[in-house]
Amino acid sequence: MAWLFVAVIVISTVSSDLLQSWEMKRHGEVKDFGAGGIGRLLKLLLTKAPLIGSVVFLAISFYAFLALLAVADLSFAVPATALSLVAETVLARLVLRERVTAARWGGTALVAVGVALLAV
Repeated sequence: MAWLFVAVIVISTVSSDLLQSWEMKRHGEVKDFGAGGIGRLLKLLLTKAPLIGSVVFLAISFYAFLALLAVADLSFAVPATALSLVAETVLARLVLRERVTAARWGGTALVAVGVALLAV
């Protein structure tokens, strides 16, 4: 049951982060940090479906994490959910076409090995 919650957390966290990153890249840099500019930005962002979806996926991830903590120790839950970092790195490269350095690939591999050790 714990691994099912981990899967829900990973899928929803990755979905949330990808949607957020994609929409923020589409929007571009924020240049007006005045009260009016921030207000207009918030109003605009609240109408963007990808950002609304991102918040929904983040809420799912949060509640799945609470459910995971009900059936597993924190010492398992936090490292296991780090699998989202592996998935995000791979999808950032494939979906968002981001450049991922060798050092980041190495770190991603270490996280993957750590999660694999939890599974045994």
